[in-house]
Amino acid sequence: MRPMGEPKPGIVRAMVVEDEEALASLVGSYLEREGFEVHLVLDGASAVGRAREVDPDIVVLDLGLPGLDGVEVCRQLRTFSDAYVVMLTARDDEVDKLVGLSVGADDYMTKPFSPRELIARLRAMLRRPRMSGSDRPDEEARTFGPLVVDPVGREVWLDGEPVSLTRTEFDLLATLAQRPQMAFSRQQLIEAVWGQSWVGDEHLVDVHIGHLRRKLSDDAVNSRFVRTVRGVGYRMGTGQ
Repeated sequence: MRPMGEPKPGIVRAMVVEDEEALASLVGSYLEREGFEVHLVLDGASAVGRAREVDPDIVVLDLGLPGLDGVEVCRQLRTFSDAYVVMLTARDDEVDKLVGLSVGADDYMTKPFSPRELIARLRAMLRRPRMSGSDRPDEEARTFGPLVVDPVGREVWLDGEPVSLTRTEFDLLATLAQRPQMAFSRQQLIEAVWGQSWVGDEHLVDVHIGHLRRKLSDDAVNSRFVRTVRGVGYRMGTGQ
């Protein structure tokens, strides 16, 4: 594991932020065996600066760090990084989960957890379709009134101004935008964005949709863009 030094090019970089050194080392060793370049950070205060140096692809982040906690670390990360973030929480508590997701985490796991399950979830994240590239039949930008979704450039524009989204928020929006007449169930969105191997509460989708709506200045009741289909899930609106 690499607590210091320059990141290696062309390899998936993982940063583990966990104050329990034994657990951090255990997670790090599993990640290294899977071929990740691993950077361990044992406190929140060092995590943000380290992330700027390393530019990680994924971050495994403990929610209950002393001092600068995982919520604040994630909030600061989201100002400059679109790394996938998996939040670790010591309690199987809905509040803990929602707090972590509210600041931009992509997923969560409750301690104690299986390192193998963590690896499986990270692998599923990294396999996500990015809504661009030659494997996508339709790469044209989609327009919904004042909203433009560009799957190739991974950019979103609202009223001519760029909208900053996390990877997960963009992937949800791009999935909906690709088939605007289709009502997607939560399970369909999970399979498209988190991957078929993801296991957890489907209401994770609702939390991220809520973040997405706020960034699009979209009203949940009279939505222009991401509309709720009762008893089903969500579909894209016309923007009118």
